[in-house]
Amino acid sequence: MSQSILLVMDMMNDLIHPDGPNGATYAPIIARRAVIENTIAVIAKARAADVRVGFVRVGFSADYAQCPPNSPVFSAAPKRGLFKLGTWGTEVFAPLEPQPHDLDIVKHRVSPFYGTSLEPTLRALGTTRIYMTGVSTNGVVHTGVREGHDRDYACVVVEDCCAGASDEEHQNAIACMRRFAQIQTADEVDFVV
Repeated sequence: MSQSILLVMDMMNDLIHPDGPNGATYAPIIARRAVIENTIAVIAKARAADVRVGFVRVGFSADYAQCPPNSPVFSAAPKRGLFKLGTWGTEVFAPLEPQPHDLDIVKHRVSPFYGTSLEPTLRALGTTRIYMTGVSTNGVVHTGVREGHDRDYACVVVEDCCAGASDEEHQNAIACMRRFAQIQTADEVDFVV
């Protein structure tokens, strides 16, 4: 198995499905940028190169015990019924087709590392390089890159497999991440490292 991993982060119905509660924000940008099509292509490339695929999802138990009440990002989730584990909203967007052997990492904050099984799993697998995709570019992807960098992983952001709530948010995050990660497109990624 490769020492690389492809992370597909927060690509869940509550955030990106056109009929989901945040669909009006993300779905048009994702469609215009062909993020789903690009991500499907990158997942296929990863599988063909024997690179493990991991899906990272934000989610809380039914009583929202893990939800931070003072967070500007998550505090409204209980009132709106968002990000409840075991519901349609926290399922990965169906066209991305998670497979039974893919990693499923559940997080309770923006970071894919904080309080999750991600880092112990990466260490056990001997992972040295992380390819990151997802929504939002300025949220989970940006945080993942900074934390991955500080944990000594080589990080690659697949730019056209990411989206922010606006083009400006996306571009600002990409500009900032250039200091910590390689930025590639779905066409450029070849997983031969």
